[in-house]
Amino acid sequence: MPPRRFLRLAGALLIGAAGGWAFFRLGTPLPWMLGPLFAVSACNLAGLGLVVPTATRRGGQWVVGTALGLYFTPEAVARMVDIGPSLIIGTVVTIALGLGYAWALRRFGGADGATAFFGGAIGGAAEMAVQGERNGGSVQLITAGHTLRLIIVVTVIPFSLYGLGIHGDEAYLPPATQVDPIGLAWLVLLTGAGGWLGMRCRLPNAFVLGPLFSAGVISLAGLQPSALPGPLINLGQLLLGVAIGSRFEPGFFRTAPRYLTVIAISSLLAILVSLGLALALSWLSGLPLPTLVLANAPGGVAEMSLTAKVLQLGVPIVTAFHVLRFVVLLLSVATLYRWLANRFGWPQVAARPR
Repeated sequence: MPPRRFLRLAGALLIGAAGGWAFFRLGTPLPWMLGPLFAVSACNLAGLGLVVPTATRRGGQWVVGTALGLYFTPEAVARMVDIGPSLIIGTVVTIALGLGYAWALRRFGGADGATAFFGGAIGGAAEMAVQGERNGGSVQLITAGHTLRLIIVVTVIPFSLYGLGIHGDEAYLPPATQVDPIGLAWLVLLTGAGGWLGMRCRLPNAFVLGPLFSAGVISLAGLQPSALPGPLINLGQLLLGVAIGSRFEPGFFRTAPRYLTVIAISSLLAILVSLGLALALSWLSGLPLPTLVLANAPGGVAEMSLTAKVLQLGVPIVTAFHVLRFVVLLLSVATLYRWLANRFGWPQVAARPR
């Protein structure tokens, strides 16, 4: 790594750690993710130019994926089978909500069809940006829209739940609650291999889903290698927060003010829609309302599942909702876009290889 880039990375981590410590002292929810996120984004908006390599983000994703996978005990998986209809309804409604985003971006944000569709789809920012570019959309606008939506969701929902004093008594706990050095070494090896294999197979969000599936299989098999140390989980949150904050640049809010305004308003409306959906599914399934608020929120799997972990609100349930939605969207998004493009006469660009 060139010295200048290394200094920017070191600066980002130091500023992120300072932000995390400040938020921790203030007693905010998710301090080690939200603190670095706001600190680094503020510095970059001011022109500091902090950068975070892909490997840094992957490190945070690995920690989060591993921590979440350990919750998938046989009891938790059996409960998810019982609530299968709720999982399907939540997935369908949330994907439809993304189409509502796309309509608003097209109608009021002045975006072209591809940019509106992939900028509105509630999925991973990187995956939607790649798909959008293949179909002639603006990568900059798609990424900017997903970043702003994520910031709004991970700020409004955790702070709202925390402010209302909502804190569960987690019914689904990892099988291991103590750190065992040898077991931890095996856990790191196996989940790291899961992340590497996911990347080799071009699995989207490979360093979240790969370790998550690996740790989930270990937990489902009834093995109890080790818990993850608390400081390591905090470090994973810090790396994620720094990675998200580093996406901002000085001209971010001048990129397309109308487009970003529609994203902001739509994100707040989507949170209200997800609240209504959570109320309906809570009545249908009997699951706690706060758990379903996180499960159906228009945010990312890592951020919403981390919030569930901190507030002890059904981590495997929240994770299952987001992973299922993510997988279904990725499998259907290209076909759905082509159908809409033919239906409304949007220009289509031949797919380009990655």
